[in-house]
Amino acid sequence: MPKDSAGHLVPGRISPRRPVPQGIDRPEYVGKPNPEKNTRGDVYSPRELELIRESGRIAAQAIELVGAHIKPGVTTDELDRIGHEFIVEHNAYPSTLGYRGYPKSLCSSLNEVICHGIPDDTVLAEGDIVNIDITAFKNGFHGDSNQTFVVGAAEQEVVDLVDRTREALNRGIKAVAPGRQVNVIGRAIEAYAKRFGYGVVRDFTGHGVGRSFHSGLIIPHYDSAPLYDTVMEPGMVFTIEPMLTLGGIAWDMWDDDWTVTTRDKSITAQFEHTLVVTERGADILTLP
Repeated sequence: MPKDSAGHLVPGRISPRRPVPQGIDRPEYVGKPNPEKNTRGDVYSPRELELIRESGRIAAQAIELVGAHIKPGVTTDELDRIGHEFIVEHNAYPSTLGYRGYPKSLCSSLNEVICHGIPDDTVLAEGDIVNIDITAFKNGFHGDSNQTFVVGAAEQEVVDLVDRTREALNRGIKAVAPGRQVNVIGRAIEAYAKRFGYGVVRDFTGHGVGRSFHSGLIIPHYDSAPLYDTVMEPGMVFTIEPMLTLGGIAWDMWDDDWTVTTRDKSITAQFEHTLVVTERGADILTLP
């Protein structure tokens, strides 16, 4: 995603798909146009939860490592290499690689890219922000997380957006409790974001995750009541991943069928954790 004369991102060159050693188990969808439909729900046993936690820890550690290499002059393709190598060295599979044809092992979404940016020869510049979204698959389970990083020094309103998007995720997690409908999560997020006039992206949501990369369960980040009334229960696993913008929430998708940008080119940030509903609230499964 190099930039045009106005400083907006344009598609870059994508390098060949990185290999995964044959001894590492693949998700069922690799090599297929679409994944199988989830038929086993979103509630997991204690043993299954520990396996999701193991995958989540690998994803979180990979994000941490990639983040340590984010600086002006680095390409997003180099970040993909770093993340890919870490995941396979831990005998896990990068879940995005081959998911519905996605060509890379992480998503790198810069500046006005809301989500699903494909790593390429784009060079990070001082003042950019970049979201790194990594999911690891191991022992039959996925763990999904992302963080937004500031490249060098950025304008204060951009730094504030990043910090407040992280806090919006925290507030969504605090709203989790058994017996509540999932729409309370988005209500907490939107109420916080509105204090600063941020746009809250609606069309891309949190989701059930575990045996499936995306189970079909939807977790909205805005006040969606009375829609999305699934009741949370102990053992239920899903992601919360709010996307906030400095402008509007209308979006465009590039011809690659993945990269989603704000239509007004406003800057956008995102943070994500996979978590499980407990008797007392939520337990985050994607910690390093």
